[in-house]
Amino acid sequence: MSGDSLVAGSFVVADYVVFALMLVVSAAVGVYYAWSDRGQESSGDFLMGGRRLTALPVSLSLTASFMSAITVLSNPAEVYRYGASIGFYALSYVMTMVVTSEVFLPVFYRLAITSTYEYLELRFNRATRLLGTVLFIVQTILYTGIVIYAPALALNQVTGMDLWGAVISTGVVCTFYCTMGGLKAVVWTDVFQVGVMLAGFLSVIIRSVILQGGVYRIITDSQQGGRLNFWDFDTNPLRRHTFWTITIGGTFVWVSIYGINQAQVQRYISCKSITHARLSLYINLLGLCSILLSSVFAGMCLYSVYKNCDPWTAKRVSAPDQLMPYLVMDILGDYPGLPGLFVAAAYSGSLSTVSSSINALAAVTVEDLIKPYTQMSEKHLSWISKGLSLLYGVLCIGMAGLASLMGGILQAAISIFGITGGPLLGLFTLGIFCPFANCKGALSGLLSGLVVSLWVGIGAQIYPPPPEMTRPLSLTTQGCNFTTADNFNWTSTSLPRSITTSPVQNSDAKHLLADNWYSLSYLYFSPIGTITAISVGLIVSLFTGGLKLKLESRLTLMKEDTTFYYLFKFFQRKVVRRTGKLDLTKDREKKFGSTNPAFCDVELDLTKSSIPT
Repeated sequence: MSGDSLVAGSFVVADYVVFALMLVVSAAVGVYYAWSDRGQESSGDFLMGGRRLTALPVSLSLTASFMSAITVLSNPAEVYRYGASIGFYALSYVMTMVVTSEVFLPVFYRLAITSTYEYLELRFNRATRLLGTVLFIVQTILYTGIVIYAPALALNQVTGMDLWGAVISTGVVCTFYCTMGGLKAVVWTDVFQVGVMLAGFLSVIIRSVILQGGVYRIITDSQQGGRLNFWDFDTNPLRRHTFWTITIGGTFVWVSIYGINQAQVQRYISCKSITHARLSLYINLLGLCSILLSSVFAGMCLYSVYKNCDPWTAKRVSAPDQLMPYLVMDILGDYPGLPGLFVAAAYSGSLSTVSSSINALAAVTVEDLIKPYTQMSEKHLSWISKGLSLLYGVLCIGMAGLASLMGGILQAAISIFGITGGPLLGLFTLGIFCPFANCKGALSGLLSGLVVSLWVGIGAQIYPPPPEMTRPLSLTTQGCNFTTADNFNWTSTSLPRSITTSPVQNSDAKHLLADNWYSLSYLYFSPIGTITAISVGLIVSLFTGGLKLKLESRLTLMKEDTTFYYLFKFFQRKVVRRTGKLDLTKDREKKFGSTNPAFCDVELDLTKSSIPT
């Protein structure tokens, strides 16, 4: 079938109706919460939902926040080109939730903070807090512009949907419900948008399975095409995706998002109890894994349908991100409304990410840049929070406009999101785990981590890793029934950007750096920043009198904060109850006189009562 006829006017009225419906429902949620909370006039109610949210909506909102349109469009294309090894992200999600709920959540929840950067001032000093805040604001606005623009571009070129109409309508609706309804509106629209994302994936998967003749056929095709490349335990850090880069590097990236990113922390801290907050993290794990599984399987469907005729090599699409919309128009084009559902799914990903970012940016600005320097009433702060939501919404739409001019820098900016997250994660880890880390160590650690990860990240953009490290899998156009000017082989799967930006390497030193240091898997940028920040921070703290530091215990992780401590106590009590001898050595500090009357072993009772008090 011809790609050209596909692109022109392939979006019908029903598709626009489905897409518009998604926007209307999202806006309606904002109006509902603006009306229902009209009596509450504090910035805490607006930014934190009055800290009365429960686990289920928060968990779905956590899932939606960073499952953007980039996930909906890029993950399947990733599987199509490099194989299903990204399924290992599920392991890094599990480790992330354990680390977040055991380390970061208890400390932040106990301090009842609104902005995570408040912690930096309590623990170190105001300069550290301001630097962290500025870094967060810059990275979030950059990332948000890309999250709005990248999917709009991919969808526009394949479905013929108006590019700026889509960018501005999604940006305006998003800004509207954030400004009207605050965190509650953001959380509940996220819940709706996760549903839309899964429905979009399912429509593609179900149709592909019917077309290809069953799930088994799709798995067999993927197996024969080398897409089920799970057993890659190569420890070479230069390889783009292996078991180790995805589980270790992925864990660092996701901990920097769940553990310390304002957009995520703000959600689980707004739960009504720490148990609800922990629960929300673990329920969110199910959401993350189901979206990951859907996107990986959608990628396998994509390969199964186009295994003999790759639309990218055949120049039917101009970028891998357009493969998924191309498939949708190809197999669902005859079903009015379903292409619209998939586009709504992609934009739901964008909306949920952008709304979380706008709300987080407003919270950080109020808490870190306005409250400490002014004396304002809660009513004024609430109005300022709304004004800031509006301002950041406009800024993010403007950033999408800028992203359209940047072209090849899109990937660079997404890497910068990881590059800034690593050093910030190192800074918070330093504060929570090392009581002797001082403000000099913290600032020097953050700055050096930032310098090193920026160096590696920018170097990787200038000298992209060679195909033998990224290992794109073979694609063919042999089965295509249309004429194509040039039949590329698989090695041409590097993007044009990597050809234009590689300068001539004239020295051995440069060559060595490019071949080793800069070819490092992009998933290791975050661990490098984190480890550098912690190491430098510790060394500088020790040399600048950190050991003399007197610190409140509430600012660091205490053993009572962890679930493991209570599990240990629980098992200890079980063992004690079985063998009374252990009572003498282990449970000396227990309160006495509380023996269970239903427990009628006389010998055990005697040993319990004969312990010296």
